[in-house]
Amino acid sequence: MILILLIGICAGGFVVWNNSSSSAPEFVWGKKGVLPGDFSRPRAITIDPQGRMFIVDFTARIQSFNRQGEFLGVSFTPPDFRNGRPSGLGITRDGNLIVADSHYHTIRIYNPAGEELFHFGGTPGDQPGQLGYVSDAVQDSEGFYYVAEFGQNDRITKFDAEGKFVACWGKNGQAPGEFARVRALALGPDGLLYAADACNHRIQVFTRTGEFVREFGKPGSAPGEFNLPYDLAFAPSGELYVVERGNQRVQKLTKDGTSLGTWGGPGRKPGQLADPWALAVDREGVVHIVDTENHRIQRVQPAGFRVQ
Repeated sequence: MILILLIGICAGGFVVWNNSSSSAPEFVWGKKGVLPGDFSRPRAITIDPQGRMFIVDFTARIQSFNRQGEFLGVSFTPPDFRNGRPSGLGITRDGNLIVADSHYHTIRIYNPAGEELFHFGGTPGDQPGQLGYVSDAVQDSEGFYYVAEFGQNDRITKFDAEGKFVACWGKNGQAPGEFARVRALALGPDGLLYAADACNHRIQVFTRTGEFVREFGKPGSAPGEFNLPYDLAFAPSGELYVVERGNQRVQKLTKDGTSLGTWGGPGRKPGQLADPWALAVDREGVVHIVDTENHRIQRVQPAGFRVQ
């Protein structure tokens, strides 16, 4: 018999749901609101080496939490967000926070306390070194940043550790190496750069100098197919997880695109998703899913992904 426990905790500022079933979420937390620890349409997540989760929502607040969903007292915003909110978060090689300040064409670096250390970009345009709408950024072990852009520029731009332009590649289109809304980036265990090419419903893989390596995925809802892949992250064991905004699910795959199982589906109950935008995988291989329109985070063990 499966034991299900549903608990609503108002004083703690979040709702918790636990389930012992391997196919159900291990843990669900968060609630809609604007008080510290609440969410209003959370849209990006990252986890630092200490296990702290940083989550940005539609209010432009970047808040920090522990693995149990407890607010850690850090909440900050970019200098201005009247034009729009950040939509991508990452961690530098030194453990600082990368913020894709999307509508301001800027990458900002913060320490874990929310103090800005430096930024680069800021000049809109399509010339080398200029940026359009920046959706995500990652940093490799050598210090290079890779920035995803879409809208004015459908491309990936590479900068050095000081934020100086190095290279860019890609353009709008459907051919290999072209993009239609590149939403997120991840560095794989093979040292390659993986890009969620959302409106082409595929993942593209590149060397860190921009050479196209391979692609996988096509439009659909069958295993190995995608509908608006919006974020992606690797587990420590090497599996790739992709959140699909269109299919309202998360898919577990090999780095070559073979599906190992899916989790989720549309709905409001625990184990269901409403317009999910993002995910992160912690050092234990547990998947944390940003359930955007349900204003919550769902935590799933790798064993919860079932082959269809």
